Amino acid sequence: MALEVGIVGLPGAGKTTLFTALTRTGGAGFGKENVGMATIADERLGKLAALVGARKITPATIRVVDVPGTGPALLGGLRQVDAVLAVADGFTPGGDPAADLETLELELLVADRDHVERRLERVEKQAKSGDAALRKELEVLTALLAHLDAGNTLRDFPGELPGELEPLTTKPLISIVNGPSGIDLQLEAELAELPEEEASAYREGPSALDEIVRRLSEALGLITFFTAGEKETRAWTLRHGESALDAAATIHSDIARGFIRAETITAGDLLEAGSHAEAARRGTQRLEGKTYEIRDGDVLNIRFNV
Repeated sequence: MALEVGIVGLPGAGKTTLFTALTRTGGAGFGKENVGMATIADERLGKLAALVGARKITPATIRVVDVPGTGPALLGGLRQVDAVLAVADGFTPGGDPAADLETLELELLVADRDHVERRLERVEKQAKSGDAALRKELEVLTALLAHLDAGNTLRDFPGELPGELEPLTTKPLISIVNGPSGIDLQLEAELAELPEEEASAYREGPSALDEIVRRLSEALGLITFFTAGEKETRAWTLRHGESALDAAATIHSDIARGFIRAETITAGDLLEAGSHAEAARRGTQRLEGKTYEIRDGDVLNIRFNV
C-alpha cells in the first residue's frame, strides 16, 4: 500500500497548486478533495532498467490528498496519512507565512481536540458494557482531553495514545512557503506539464519538487529498494529497519507467504558488474533470509513458493 501525504493550507496559499505540481495532473479542482500519485525520482532506477533491458519502468510513488479547507471535519479525512505538507502564502504583500503556519498547526490541534472529544463520547457509551479494554481507553481519553484543554499538545502527553485515535498533530509536518523565500509552486506546476528535459532547461538547479519529496522521505524514514527484470524494473519504498519479509509483502502478499530467500545486491555493485551473472561471479550477490534488514539501494530477487 502506497505511503500517503496530506496537504493543508489557508485559502489562497497554493496547496492545490502544490498538489497539481506533485501529481502532474495538469490542473486539479479547486474547492474539492483531490487525490493523486506523486513519483519519487531516483536516478538509479533508469540505470538499472537500461542494464537489464526492461520493457517497463515503474518509479516508487506517494499517494497525495488535498482537502478543501481546514475545519475539523475536512482535516479528519487526513487521519490515515503518514505525513502532512503545510503550505503558507509567501507571495501576498504584507503576508506572514510564519504566522500562517502557526495558524495551520492550531487548526490541526483543534481538529484533534474535537476528534478526542467525539471518541470519548462514543467510548463512554460503549464502556457501559463493562469491557475492560474500553474502560481503560475511557480513562486515557478523559486524561487526554484534560491535557489538551490545559493548553498542551498530543506530542507531550505522558501516556500512550490509543491506537485507534490516529491523531494529526503527531504526524511529521513539513512546512512549505509558496513564494520568493521558498518555492514558486505555480512555476513548478507549469514545469510539471513539460517533458523533463525542457523543464530542466528552465530551472536553476534541481527540481524544488524533488526537494519536497526528499524532505518527506527523511521525515518518514524511507528507503528505496528495487526489483530489476526485463518485463519490469521497479522502485519500492520501505521504512528504515524493515526486513526482507516486509519487502516481499510490499511486492505481493503471496510472495511474503511463500518466502524462501532473497537474492540481494546493491544497485551500485550490480551496475558496476554489468549483469547478475557477473555479480554472482564476483561474490557481490548474497542470499538473505526473512529477517535481513533492507538497505537503501538493495536490488532484490525474492524466491518464493506458494
